Amino acid sequence: MSSAALTPSAVGRPAVNPWIVAAAVIVPTFMEILDTTIAIAALRYIAGGLSATENDSDWVMTSYLAANATILPITGWLSAHFGRRRYFLLCITVFTLASVLCGLATSLEQLILFRVIQGLAGGGLQPCSQGILIDSFPPEKQGTAQTLFGVAGLLAPVVGPTLGGYITVFYNWRWVFFINLPIGIVGYLMCHFVVDDPDYLKKKRAELSRQPLNFDSIGLGLLALAMACWEVLLSKGQEWDWYNDPFWRVQTLFVLFVLCLGGLVVRELRIANPVVNFRPLGERNFAASCIIIFLSFAVLYGASVALPSLLQVLFGYDAYVSGLVQSPAGVFSVLMMFVVGVILGWGTDARWLIVADLLVMAAGNYWMALTNLYISPWYVVWPRVVLVVGLSVLFAPINMAAYRYTPLHLRGAAVGLFSLLRNEGGSVGMSLAKIIEQRRVQLHLARLGENLDPLNPQVQSFFSRGQAFSMQQTGDPALSQQLSLQALDDLRQQQAASMAFFDVFWLFAVLCLGLVLLVPLMKRSVAEKGAGAHYH
Repeated sequence: MSSAALTPSAVGRPAVNPWIVAAAVIVPTFMEILDTTIAIAALRYIAGGLSATENDSDWVMTSYLAANATILPITGWLSAHFGRRRYFLLCITVFTLASVLCGLATSLEQLILFRVIQGLAGGGLQPCSQGILIDSFPPEKQGTAQTLFGVAGLLAPVVGPTLGGYITVFYNWRWVFFINLPIGIVGYLMCHFVVDDPDYLKKKRAELSRQPLNFDSIGLGLLALAMACWEVLLSKGQEWDWYNDPFWRVQTLFVLFVLCLGGLVVRELRIANPVVNFRPLGERNFAASCIIIFLSFAVLYGASVALPSLLQVLFGYDAYVSGLVQSPAGVFSVLMMFVVGVILGWGTDARWLIVADLLVMAAGNYWMALTNLYISPWYVVWPRVVLVVGLSVLFAPINMAAYRYTPLHLRGAAVGLFSLLRNEGGSVGMSLAKIIEQRRVQLHLARLGENLDPLNPQVQSFFSRGQAFSMQQTGDPALSQQLSLQALDDLRQQQAASMAFFDVFWLFAVLCLGLVLLVPLMKRSVAEKGAGAHYH
């Protein structure tokens, strides 16, 4: 494809100050991304409030993520046919109303239904807001634009567990959803008055309106079925024992996912107007950026699930306190995102920042893997800060590198795919953390038990001191022996669980290091002042 320069006149900059536009679109985006994590802290309370089991409450997250993943790739098509501004405002309205209905739900089935509606509406918010930011700022300010989106995209999942824990502990789990009502109203009013479609989108919509509507319903069906199978696999695979599932649920879902995904890719590459356009992946910068952002968000969400579980299960913190331990990372992440926006504005090659950020993320995870059960909260705070700072600094350069060489006519599809992979990375990370923790704890229990025999001097010393202490408390020799055995087993369980959690962080550190190998495959990505970005 021949290269074409994307100039401000080609895009059509809005008459409204781009900073005002940015402030408007960040509000609903933050609200939607926040909902991917804020409900995690409330799942146990939701199950109790709706008389459901804790395992069944997982569907509150699974249904939202599956619906969200289904709509994300087709937001480019929807924006082009219905107008991005109109579609964006519709998504805000439906998402806000669905949030209120979630708070009013009287059964788990109702809540899951409203979460599906919420996910379908929320799926359009991220790509639309990111596209609006890209079109609102000139080429030399694209790093700043991506930094602003990063404030919502990264801060929301960091703040989510803290805010969700606070609301759940001090108020009621229903307010986790009701809180979206005022945010949604403010976001809608702001976007209604300042957001407009650029000239190239208006021209494209006018062209499409003169053509017969040729909707790829088969592609949408394949996409919906593939995403539903994928999300259920990630959420329920460990509970169903993966490929050892005697009821063949996992095996069936996996086969359906592979067939639907394969059929979707083949079909969408062969038709002229695909509902999911995979062609942006042909550009190597975009493809490499998709892999990096997918696995980076897997690390973020996986660590965000593993750390609260570690703090609540082994340290005895409640949901609110464990959220407070993670909250300082959000402050540092916002500060660093603005710093990196300035650095990108100086003409720094985004690839250098990507490498540095991946190394920082690896260091944060490795630091966490070296801790133990005898640390104070501050020894948890700082590794978390390092991890989140690394990802916050990564967000702007990886977004700029992803779209630097993407053709203008493929931008809508590219933004949808990128948002989908970012969200799905989070789903994979949460599932991966759960799998590693539950599988590795069995290994560590067996390994720790190898040396706990009666002939071990340390074991004999532990028993003698434990029995002497229990005898003073109970005066019963048989009971004191039983209590000593129980104390040793409790200690073994505790240490095995901690080692399993630390294995999660160790794997994430290795994963971040491996991503560095992708960066040399990318092309130079610099925000050149006064020059349009060239697309090949």
